[in-house]
Amino acid sequence: MDFRDYQELYKAGTLKTPAYIFDIDVLRRRIAFIKDHLPGIGICYAMKANAFLVSSAAGYVDSFEICSPGEERICRKAGIPARQMVLSGVNKEAADFEDIFRYVREHEKNGRPICTVESLQQIQMLEEEAAGAFHTEHAIDVLLRVTSGTQFGMEEEEILTLIRERASYPHLRIRGIQVFTGTQKRLRIIKKEIADADALIHRIETECDYPVEMFEFGPGLPVSYFKKDTPVNDTELLDELRDALASMQWKGEISLEMGRYIAASCGSYITRIMDAKMNRGVRYLICDGGIHQINYFGQMMAMKLPYMLAKGGEVPMPKKEDGEELYDVCGSLCTINDVIVKEVPLQHPEVNDILVFMNVGAYSVTEGISLFLSRDLPRVYRHEDGNLTLLREKIRTEDFNYG
Repeated sequence: MDFRDYQELYKAGTLKTPAYIFDIDVLRRRIAFIKDHLPGIGICYAMKANAFLVSSAAGYVDSFEICSPGEERICRKAGIPARQMVLSGVNKEAADFEDIFRYVREHEKNGRPICTVESLQQIQMLEEEAAGAFHTEHAIDVLLRVTSGTQFGMEEEEILTLIRERASYPHLRIRGIQVFTGTQKRLRIIKKEIADADALIHRIETECDYPVEMFEFGPGLPVSYFKKDTPVNDTELLDELRDALASMQWKGEISLEMGRYIAASCGSYITRIMDAKMNRGVRYLICDGGIHQINYFGQMMAMKLPYMLAKGGEVPMPKKEDGEELYDVCGSLCTINDVIVKEVPLQHPEVNDILVFMNVGAYSVTEGISLFLSRDLPRVYRHEDGNLTLLREKIRTEDFNYG
């Protein structure tokens, strides 16, 4: 969509602000592009990036990483079969396993999920729940998560011990390892993580005499959010990632967990100018959105210019020597911190004009401080084949914040 598309929808009253729009055509083209460059490698959508995209990604990605009971229930609503679910997260409770295993028994044709294991306590609890639910050996496949020195995962020696003692967990089948350390990473770090995983798999297979079938890896590929960023060459990046994975001594099933890298480009956030004024030589635009609804990774207190569309098209980097007028774009929150972006070059902005912030398909819709100051939650739209569909109406927040 270009600015004229947004403008026409807004003027027709079809699009009301503030709002998110997720372009499903862009999403699916993005997934296809990734898979074209990574043949034979599974793509797991980390739905924490944007749960609104789950049903649209179904049939295009191979699996879904689920990090909470709420995310798992969203997958059920979207009709995702259990065999495509990867149940992750540091805090797993017995009641959550009871619930999903009950669902699996009722829909056995949909297969069973894979469960990641973050600790000795988790694997013991999972063994007990799997034994009670299925009464058969090797009922649930698991992946052992490797720590990078954070609260997530387990030490390598602990993983080796668990594999040696696998007979203690007869209802579980250890399929392999999971590695995820963060996001927006450089390629040299990604390559080192792949090499380290390869070395650990070699240790497992030689020291424990146990074949590793699967390696799930979250590469944390970078996304370009700001005009000053060096643009990411996605073709080169994916080709180098493919080559690094192909160079592993171990050969088996690889699944790449991606969230931001899949979802970011399909989303836009639209806000409307409600007021325009000048205070002490600074031109301010007050919008009906704000920092509680839009959040870019590495935003740095509104000092970086994200990719934006406005009257006149794509917003360029400012060139102060040209004498152009610059604006600080602010939101509706009663805090001086509610500055979305500073010193934006705009062409004669007026009240009721709209501004479009690009690349917000990941995280903004759920990651922002959305309940702060009891502002309404914005509308959410889906755009596909030229049609705009309302997914979620505006939601008032007083019940959340008062009861």
